[in-house]
Amino acid sequence: MTVTASRHPAASADRSADRSAERTAERTAAGSGTRTAARSAARGIDPLADPVFAERYRAMQARDARFDGQFITGVHSTGIYCRPSCPAGAPKPSNVSFYRTAAAAHEAGLRACKRCLPDAVPGSPEWDLGDDLAARAMRLIADGVVEREGVPGLAARLGYTTRHLTRVLTTELGAGPLALARAHRAQTARALLTSTSLPVADIAFASGFGSVRQFNDTVRAVYERSPLELRASARAGAGSRRAGGGGGRDVRRKAPLERTDATAPPTDAGVVRLRLPARPPFDAPGVFAWLAARALDGVEVAAPDSYERTLALPGGPALVHLEPSADAPGIDVDARLATLADLPPLVARVRRLFDLDADAVAIDEALGADPAFAASVARAPGMRLPGCLDPHELVFRALIGQQVSVAAARTALARLASDLGERVHLDGPPSARPGDERAPEEVPTRRGDAHSPPWVLFPTAAEIAERGGEVLRGPAARIRTIVDVAARLASGELVVAPERERHDLQAELLAVPGIGPWTAGYLAMRVTRAPDVLLVSDLALRNGAARLGLPSEPRELERHGARWAPWRSYASMHLWRAAASADRHAGDPAGRALSR
Repeated sequence: MTVTASRHPAASADRSADRSAERTAERTAAGSGTRTAARSAARGIDPLADPVFAERYRAMQARDARFDGQFITGVHSTGIYCRPSCPAGAPKPSNVSFYRTAAAAHEAGLRACKRCLPDAVPGSPEWDLGDDLAARAMRLIADGVVEREGVPGLAARLGYTTRHLTRVLTTELGAGPLALARAHRAQTARALLTSTSLPVADIAFASGFGSVRQFNDTVRAVYERSPLELRASARAGAGSRRAGGGGGRDVRRKAPLERTDATAPPTDAGVVRLRLPARPPFDAPGVFAWLAARALDGVEVAAPDSYERTLALPGGPALVHLEPSADAPGIDVDARLATLADLPPLVARVRRLFDLDADAVAIDEALGADPAFAASVARAPGMRLPGCLDPHELVFRALIGQQVSVAAARTALARLASDLGERVHLDGPPSARPGDERAPEEVPTRRGDAHSPPWVLFPTAAEIAERGGEVLRGPAARIRTIVDVAARLASGELVVAPERERHDLQAELLAVPGIGPWTAGYLAMRVTRAPDVLLVSDLALRNGAARLGLPSEPRELERHGARWAPWRSYASMHLWRAAASADRHAGDPAGRALSR
């Protein structure tokens, strides 16, 4: 498979009209979602009298890395914006504004700090937690929708006009959709420049820019450096850290950066390698174990410390290898892509799959306050809620996995993929690692089978709607539901996607014959990242509750679980893990009681 540089005609065609509407909204919007000392000073008010401003200022003074990515510090006396943990001296409150996004800081005329790299941190957990228009728009912007479909396409997906969407985002976040997408492209470009050896022209299109000139202009405007200067400074910094052992600086409070290893092997044709930072603490082994328990032969290869699979992206099939970062919380990604334009949506989906932006400290503190969870939280700090790489695939996993063991669901799903999935031949052995000098026949593939068949893409909804009735086994009513749901997904009558409003999605799912509250809640939890779902009808979850000394009767468990709000989805993960631990102790390594 070869990589081609792909431009984005939809974004280019809509750019002029979008920019006009955005500028109009920006001129009329007030507040811009910021906490600005200048406005307070103009009214003769101490900015620290604002409790939100005061809280953020204290976090900035403490250089607390837990707040990195949650807000941006703008320093007007120097004209830069920083992460809260920036090692520079704290500015006066009267010189500071706090922004919810880097785009808002850039729109205010500020440039990124060269010292702390404010965008080289995990993203804000707010975009996963929120269910409002701004949060759902940010999820789509991270997925590259503006580059593929333009701002009108983004607005259409959210069900609003372009003008209304621009007005809301400018008011809430301090920047309109074009500026937010531009900031996201700049952040992607910086990560690729500093963590890969891809040619600069390839990085321009991989980041979503319509031209190399636009890429150069944006990088210079945001970082005050050319792309090549940005790459050279990152490599020089990596070299000095290796030579000086970090210069004696305390790095324990520093948020993780993307990999900036100047000695990394050159990128193979068609392969992109980068690191995605996670907000610590990060229970990576727990997510890899979850994925391994559900891996489908032909589609996925999973181990305790790695996960590899095929995936259909907007530009074509991809082969993705994921493993935990060795020296900082995060995930190392090796991706063989059909087009570099697929990199932004892949990154967004991997971040959701591993829940990299979760505020693990706040979650652990809230759940650990319940004595029943104290030991579980201590054993696995930073437990994550796995998302999904493909929402439609998760729908069929949930439907086929209802009321059967994980092992049985896995067998049925693997058979469905084998019968209906598209065979894809991807360059190189499936499990080859960078720098591996073994001959292809010496590289273990597909659980040790050196002569494994081609990789398989999980079947699309259209394929299941057309032929699912021929290959699915089980109760006729369940098969009818699966085929019906597949037809609705294929036609667009039912939309299951991260940008959906959670209550609307659950209501539409419950209106489909054969879908009950468990399936609707489970999909809302994992597709839209709903943080506060407790599936008390789930037998495995109730078994886990009993093991931890909690009520196992649904109503009593729901009543007791009210104290875990707004983190009941994460409480569910602790309960499922307790059930899985009980199964292993009972001699059932397959985890028959694990939830789907």
